[in-house]
Amino acid sequence: MSLKEKKTPPKFNMDLEPKVPNWFWHTFERLFSKLYCSKLMKAGSKINRINCDDLEAPYLILSSHASFIDFAHNVLAMQKDKSCWVASVEEFIGIRSWLFDKACVIPKRKFTNDIHLVKKIIDATRNKKICMTIYPEARFSLAGINEDIGTALGKLAKKCKVPVIVVNQKGNFIRSPQWCKHPYRDIPIECNFIQVVNKEEVLTLSADEIQKRIDDAFVYDDFQYQLDIGYKMKCKKRAQNIHKLLYKCPHCGSEHHMDSKGIKLWCNKCGAIWEMNEYSQLICQNKENIFTHVPDWYRYEREETKKEVLNGKYKVIEKVRVEHLVNAKKGFVNKGIVEMIHDDNGFHFKGTLNDGTDFTFTKAPLTTRSMHIEYDYKKRGDALDIVYNDETYFVFPLNNQSNLTKYHFATEELYNKSLNE
Repeated sequence: MSLKEKKTPPKFNMDLEPKVPNWFWHTFERLFSKLYCSKLMKAGSKINRINCDDLEAPYLILSSHASFIDFAHNVLAMQKDKSCWVASVEEFIGIRSWLFDKACVIPKRKFTNDIHLVKKIIDATRNKKICMTIYPEARFSLAGINEDIGTALGKLAKKCKVPVIVVNQKGNFIRSPQWCKHPYRDIPIECNFIQVVNKEEVLTLSADEIQKRIDDAFVYDDFQYQLDIGYKMKCKKRAQNIHKLLYKCPHCGSEHHMDSKGIKLWCNKCGAIWEMNEYSQLICQNKENIFTHVPDWYRYEREETKKEVLNGKYKVIEKVRVEHLVNAKKGFVNKGIVEMIHDDNGFHFKGTLNDGTDFTFTKAPLTTRSMHIEYDYKKRGDALDIVYNDETYFVFPLNNQSNLTKYHFATEELYNKSLNE
């Protein structure tokens, strides 16, 4: 791959070491978090510290991730303890880079095997006695349910030799779903800060046993949570853009024909119409109810994509706009439009960039365990996060030949298929 520029700008500093947050910024974090939760959470929020009577820093924090409120709840749940954080590299653009430095945030490229980051986490917890907060899903939840967190967290805990906390937050996805983050919906939020492995157990339990406890504590379903507490959602845009997630009609099986607005979802091909009621259930207005629970529809789409992948029928070819993440100061730079192919061989890009440079590379399935996607990223369109060596690109599909959510499914299923083979 050739991406030479007249003068190569400096790249992100990925060698930042974890450090102890100073008293001023730690106090600022706590005050900001209290203000954020008290002023913006109109329906209220509750933090439950579970099995934490004997908890002492340092410890490893593994948090679910659905919106920015996760950060504020984690800060408050830790009480007076301090933490370093791991965040995706694209979050360091502009003034955030300065703020993240003060808050002791370490950059990470999503879904890459980063042994240097692992060493930093071990050093922070074992030697510097700092808590470390990680979002192991490495993305916002897409459907209000837990995503894959891998199988290495038990091993990491054994290396760190510190207690393990799982932060399972409920309601924060419903408050701001990824397909339509604004306006915020009023719903009570519950943050469960759970010590799943204490300081004695981390030494005696096996990595697999620790992983099992983490997996069990990490399960959540925000739509079921809303039903369980019987909370009515008054927002008039509760189904706005949900077709970005629910792209396949369960009645006629077609894709690319779904649309939504307000509290309605419909299929332009067969005419099926759904209304999202005040409990966030989808009720079909003119046909049989197949899925009323959004996560069930989401899982159906995954299974349909899995069938395509296993049968060798999955292949997408379309034009994409490539934006290169240069550094914190410059941010993203539009490089041009190229062709993208996604099939059994993974992602393949080829074309000529704006400056006349050839742009060609392949990202094999086994190099990408999962995929970070963004609906209408920064108002610039739907985007895929493609990481190549020490570079990050966001690619924006232009022709919508495959729904963004389907890329997410296909990437994971192609990885699993290649792993099994």
